[in-house]
Amino acid sequence: MAMSITELERALRSLRLSGMRATLESRALQVASHEMDFIEAFSWLVQDELDRRRSRLLDRRYLLSGLTERKALKDFDWSYNPRLPKRDVLELATLKFIDTHEDALLIGPPGTGKSHAAKALALLAVNRGYKVLYREAHQLIEDISEARELGALRKLRAQLRSADLLLIDDLFLRKLPATAGDELADVLMSRYEKAATVITSNRPLEDWPKLLGDVVVVTPLLDRLMHHGHLLKFEGKSWRLKEAASRIAKHASAH
Repeated sequence: MAMSITELERALRSLRLSGMRATLESRALQVASHEMDFIEAFSWLVQDELDRRRSRLLDRRYLLSGLTERKALKDFDWSYNPRLPKRDVLELATLKFIDTHEDALLIGPPGTGKSHAAKALALLAVNRGYKVLYREAHQLIEDISEARELGALRKLRAQLRSADLLLIDDLFLRKLPATAGDELADVLMSRYEKAATVITSNRPLEDWPKLLGDVVVVTPLLDRLMHHGHLLKFEGKSWRLKEAASRIAKHASAH
C-alpha cells in the first residue's frame, strides 16, 4: 500500500532524512507536472539530503571554532587601502600553509583589516573541512589560567594542539598578565612544525619581548614562528575611521 505524502514525511523524519523531508513535496510536484522523471527527482532528493548534512556539519564546525562572525575576503575593499598585502593574503587563502604547518603573523595599526583577513582565512578553513580554533589573545590566556585552576589544563592543551589552524587575534590589544609570555610560548611550541597558527597584533615584532616580559622565552619563539612563517604588514588608512566618519556623516544628514 502506497504511503501518502504525510506518511512519507513521517517515515523520513524517523530515518533522520530531514533534507529529503524538506523538499519531498516540491520534488513530487515536479514529477507530477512532468518536469522530472522519477530517477531524476530521486537523485535530487538524495542531493537535498547531502546538502542539508553538509550544511549542518559546517554549522557545527563553525560553532566549535569559536568564531563569532563570518568574515569573507570577497567583502574586503582592497581599493580603499592599496598598501595592504593583498597578494600575500590571497596566497594564504589557498590554505596551503595549513597543510605545510606554517605560521602567519599579521601586524599593523588598528583598523587596517588584520582581523578581517585572519577571520576570513579561518572561515575558509572551516568550510574546507579543517579543524579551526579562534581565540582573542587575552581570552586564550584567561582560558589557560582557568583550566589550570580547574585541573583541566591537559585537556585544553590537547585541544589547542589538535587544531589544524589556531587563530590568536589582537595580541597586545589588552594588557596581558605576567605569565602570558610563558603561556603563549607553551601553546606555540607545542604546535611548531605540527600545525598552522595565525596571530594578529597591532605591535611590531621588536616590541614583543618587552611586552611579554621574557626575552629569553620570546626571542627563540619568534625565531621559530618566522622559520616557517609569513609576515604580513598591514599599513595605511584605517577602515574603522572610515566607517566612523561614514556613520557621523549619515547621522548629520539625517538631522
